[in-house]
Amino acid sequence: MRILIIGEGGRESALAAKLQNDPRISKMFFANGNATTDVIGKNVHLSEIKELRDFAIKEKIDLTIVGPEAPLVAGLKDEFKKHDLKVFGPTQKVASLEGSKAFSKKFMQTYDIKTAKAVVFDSYNEAKEYVQKQQYPLVIKASGLAGGKGVVICDNLEEAEATIHDFMIRRIYGDAGIRLVIEEYLQGFEASIIAFSNGDQLFPCIAAKDYKKAGNGDTGPNTGGMGSVAPSPEFTQEHYADFEKNILEPTVKGLKAEGFGFKGIIFFGLMVTKNGAYLLEYNMRFGDPETQVLMALMENNLLDVIQDCMDGKEIELKFKDEKAVCLVMCSGGYPRNFETGFEIVGEDKLKYSKLLYAGAAKKGDKVVSNGGRVLNVVATGATYEDARKKVYEDAGHVHFDYGFYREDIGKF
Repeated sequence: MRILIIGEGGRESALAAKLQNDPRISKMFFANGNATTDVIGKNVHLSEIKELRDFAIKEKIDLTIVGPEAPLVAGLKDEFKKHDLKVFGPTQKVASLEGSKAFSKKFMQTYDIKTAKAVVFDSYNEAKEYVQKQQYPLVIKASGLAGGKGVVICDNLEEAEATIHDFMIRRIYGDAGIRLVIEEYLQGFEASIIAFSNGDQLFPCIAAKDYKKAGNGDTGPNTGGMGSVAPSPEFTQEHYADFEKNILEPTVKGLKAEGFGFKGIIFFGLMVTKNGAYLLEYNMRFGDPETQVLMALMENNLLDVIQDCMDGKEIELKFKDEKAVCLVMCSGGYPRNFETGFEIVGEDKLKYSKLLYAGAAKKGDKVVSNGGRVLNVVATGATYEDARKKVYEDAGHVHFDYGFYREDIGKF
């Protein structure tokens, strides 16, 4: 088989590492890939959907796996389908469940999926008027894609008005923020559940915990993710039963009612409160950095799982009875302004963990940083502390100028 994986982060490195020893795969291509995928397969520099389509036709690609959300929201699956090219991912319409928070909120409300109370706004003045009468804190979200950063918890009216202005007038996330979802604030802990879809049923993985804030103790700005652990330490069997009844099952019902059957991934971003689990958002692809810990624990052959989903078969997911920790090392200044181009050294000194490059590229015989989230260090152990010790000991050997990471990933 010839496989194309679209994306260039740690998630794509984790998928590649999981697939690399499958004897059925003769060649893996990555658009645009990174310093890890460059070793596993061949990186190709393509970004436009038509370029990707033409490449898949020319190279006789048997299966395309899409990592990030943007190509799916832009209609990659629809374009590939016209040419009988297999893609593990949803159509543009179904990807709107991630691409438009307004669209997904309406879907949740229509099918009684447990979620926070929310109102959608297209008008700057109406949004400003609304927040003057609300209780705080409240949450303001850019409806469109903002790289995981378009969500702000506002503690008072001044912050709410400034956020609305940033999103709708200053357009700090471009067109993503011209429509807003303003919703009630939920107090609790977050959990991520990634599920495989075979077009008819959803098969959930174990829950993972993602660390969104840039600083220790969940301080600082939101990021794309500073680390993850699996299974989620706080998410109990009771929480899972609640999720299944009030979120998973009505989602399946809604997908069927709307004719949204698809073969790919649906990611449930949850907030678990004293009143149970609430759905914050859908993502329609593998999460990053959740994929890194899930792949470290998954016992199934990933290609078998994907092919069975593509064939509409039932699957049974199995995970090791261990804990996994993923630490994300970032460029200084991330998620705001940061510099790149710094040499990364020390990969050869890791003893206990796997290093997965993300925002890093080969430059001659060196590897240099070229993104905000530069690399991941992933380890498993019998306990969270075992896995955590391995990750932090190995992370201490890896260096690049101005690099930083959180010191509390996997610490409970």
